[in-house]
Amino acid sequence: MNTPPKIKVAIVTGAGSGIGRAVAIGLLEDGYAVVVAGRRAEPLNETVSQSRADGARALVVPADVTNPASVRALFDATRDTFGRLDLLFNNAGVSAPGVPLDDLTVDQWRSVIDVNLTGAFLCTQQAFRLMKDQQPRGGRIINNGSISAHAPRPNSAPYTASKHAITGLTKSTSLDGRRFDIACGQIDIGNARTELTARYAKGTLQANGETAVEPLLDLAHVVRAVVYMASLPLDANVQFLTVMATKMPFVGRG
Repeated sequence: MNTPPKIKVAIVTGAGSGIGRAVAIGLLEDGYAVVVAGRRAEPLNETVSQSRADGARALVVPADVTNPASVRALFDATRDTFGRLDLLFNNAGVSAPGVPLDDLTVDQWRSVIDVNLTGAFLCTQQAFRLMKDQQPRGGRIINNGSISAHAPRPNSAPYTASKHAITGLTKSTSLDGRRFDIACGQIDIGNARTELTARYAKGTLQANGETAVEPLLDLAHVVRAVVYMASLPLDANVQFLTVMATKMPFVGRG
């Protein structure tokens, strides 16, 4: 009989700020052991210090999700410290400057695809390798998609393309993970209140060329959604979940 582990173990990428930080704290406070991953140690340590949970359940691992060796080291550290992995939250992401498509450089395009898509793939691949071989077998992967996985904002080609691709990765991961008891779902978030979205409250470019103020969503709602998705037994899965500010200009966009 496969008895569930007493403490579930999660990796959160991009955990040094924004959604990643909030979700890492939420998982810690929900009783998870959490591997807090990101490029720089200082903001990761700040994430852990902001939690009211036992710091012994947190492991800070600076990692570059675009670097295969760095990603392997992240998952090796997780296995060596906690013995298993129950949840991967693929959250690390960046965007390119909001300039016309024909003004984007190839390097700007590649930097977004490398982090948002290739980084998620590399982490998913390592999660598969760990989850397939552990006992009890299996685990869950939650990909941070975006409202842009459905409809773009102006001047967002690299980000929008990467998030559409994340939807394909989510579906393939969900399919390929079935026989190994690995579930995969995606959360698409609209206008969560972070440092990056603060400008929306002052006005941002719309599809019709106008600038408009947009409402923001409290991060606590995003955290609850991710924790709910993670809480399900492996024979149940939220394949796609959208959580957004009710009055943001998304429905009807595009």
